[in-house]
Amino acid sequence: MSTSNIQSAPGSVVHAHGGGSHTEQLAAGDLAVGVVVGRISQSFDFFVFGIGCVLAFPAVFFPFASELDGVFYSFAVFALAFIARPLGSMFFLVVQRYIGLPAKLTITLFLLGMATAGTAFLPGYGSWGWAAIAVLAVLRFVQGFSLGGSWNGLASLMAIKAPKDRRGWYAMLPQLSDPIGFILAAALFAYISASLSHKEFIDWGWRYPFFAAFAINVVALFARLRMVVAPRYVEQLKERDLMPSPMGELVRSQGDNIALGAFAPLASYAMFHLVTIFALSWALLFTQQSVPDFLVVQIVGAFVALPCMILSGKVANRFGRRTTLAAGGAMIAVYSGWTALLLADGTMHGYLFIIIGYALLGFTHAQAAGAVSSNFRPEFRYTGAMITSDLGWLIGAGFAPLVALALARYAGVPYVGLYLLSGAIGTLAALWFSRRSGGLPND
Repeated sequence: MSTSNIQSAPGSVVHAHGGGSHTEQLAAGDLAVGVVVGRISQSFDFFVFGIGCVLAFPAVFFPFASELDGVFYSFAVFALAFIARPLGSMFFLVVQRYIGLPAKLTITLFLLGMATAGTAFLPGYGSWGWAAIAVLAVLRFVQGFSLGGSWNGLASLMAIKAPKDRRGWYAMLPQLSDPIGFILAAALFAYISASLSHKEFIDWGWRYPFFAAFAINVVALFARLRMVVAPRYVEQLKERDLMPSPMGELVRSQGDNIALGAFAPLASYAMFHLVTIFALSWALLFTQQSVPDFLVVQIVGAFVALPCMILSGKVANRFGRRTTLAAGGAMIAVYSGWTALLLADGTMHGYLFIIIGYALLGFTHAQAAGAVSSNFRPEFRYTGAMITSDLGWLIGAGFAPLVALALARYAGVPYVGLYLLSGAIGTLAALWFSRRSGGLPND
């Protein structure tokens, strides 16, 4: 049976099946809501853990170490999820083949929620000793492992189904969830830390955001299941070949695309945790700023990122996603040269580091996922985009807070700028090679 899609109006397609035909709404709005709600829950989960690594975990789980070393140890635990993520993706691909996508999503999102809630109930080092640290590491690993399994292909479907001249816009929509997730997590921590004494916050206050994350995960689970069990979306996923493919065959035939797609968003991913988790640790350890006040500045920065992401979608519609991502990478390269000045020269400059960084992050991050959605052959698109995303996050963001803090403390703040510059160079190099090879699309 042959199927052809004829664009009839924005957000809808006409399907012609053999001799008969019928009109079915693509429901891009529904897709966007399902994707964004699901991603907000994931982003909220990760930022709750990341902020907890700075504000609570050094005192709760690493009281035997100095405050700086406690943050280092916490950031090492934070990175475990990014190591686990591609492992979870590959494991749950097998699970999906046997029990289907809805059952797989249910398992992975419940695992994610349980790991988050488990962290909220976990006794500290004072009660359990080293066992508390070991369990914290296991829970963090499970978070990343289950997140890898939560890939559902809906974002790729939304970008592919979009009209060709609006793909940059549709690629941007799922990315809005990241600053929104940070705003929610930071606002909750700011309110709690401002309302409680430091002792109350360390004793029990830090646990409440993890309870909230579990509740949001439950909502996200039903939002995603509503999408993936609907017959029209199941059929569209099959029509577009957004189904799992063998990993070995993917690597053999699409290895170049995996490498290009993993390095293309490095500038965005490196910036991602430098202006969020690392910046908060820098303010706490090396400045006299209050935690609630600094979190408010970061929240303002996240709000600044939102219109920059919308602008990026419009620019990408006109000039192409690859060109837009390259422009963002070039701007981050320039910005990296000012990192030392902005971090080392007082409160106002530190605030500018946050605000400008978020603006650039928004513009670049909006197209980071779009750069890897369509560069694979159709039969490899689902698995290829998933693994490419996992590797990009692992290389670009997983160790960014730990590396940046170590560089700032032991080598000097200018080396943080060099680290960010390396991410921008990785992005620009990948896009240059992709242009020569035709690997990444520009539409």
